[in-house]
Amino acid sequence: MQALGINIGYLIIQILGFAILMILMKGWAYEPILKLLDERKARIAKGLEDARQAAIARDNADAEARKILDAARTEAAKIRSDAHAQAEASASGILAKANEEARKIVASAQDDAEAERNRILSDLRGQVVGIAMAAANKVVGETLDDQHQHKLLGSFFSALPDSVSRLSGERAEITSALPLTESEQAAARAAVKAQHVVFKVDPAILGGLIVRVGDQVVDSSVAGKMSSMREALA
Repeated sequence: MQALGINIGYLIIQILGFAILMILMKGWAYEPILKLLDERKARIAKGLEDARQAAIARDNADAEARKILDAARTEAAKIRSDAHAQAEASASGILAKANEEARKIVASAQDDAEAERNRILSDLRGQVVGIAMAAANKVVGETLDDQHQHKLLGSFFSALPDSVSRLSGERAEITSALPLTESEQAAARAAVKAQHVVFKVDPAILGGLIVRVGDQVVDSSVAGKMSSMREALA
């Protein structure tokens, strides 16, 4: 060894020094470093696992949130649909009620107007009678007594033709030019074979009566007779 220029004592000392250094390094540096690295590795692994669990939780939370949002949208759509249906039903009900009220008002107004017209025509009947009697007196050249006058006018406005006795049905409609008196209506009911008799007023027929029972009609009105005369002359 000396031939090679190596000092054995010095070499042994160096080896011992290196060994001691290694022992010291292992005890004081290497093992703590390995421990530190293991701890760091464990922390990293735990962090990764926590991140994975957090990602799973986040995905679950997102799925649950979407589920809740879908349920909320479905419920909102149902609420809107129900509200729309209720609104339409309410609107239809209100409209139907308004139409019914309007119909009642119009019907009431028509009834009131017809009643007022009949009242006016009843008041005018006396004037018509007077004018008719004056005209009749001029025609016959003499004065007719009151009884004869009333009989003649009653016949003109309320006389029922004999042919009405052949009519029969559940409902009859009698139209006169002027409102009939209670006694005239009673006589008409007795003459017409119907369970229910309705009286109407139409000044356009001028005089006489039009009797309808079902689809059967007897027209003894002045307007009807004039129309028949025009057709005959034509």
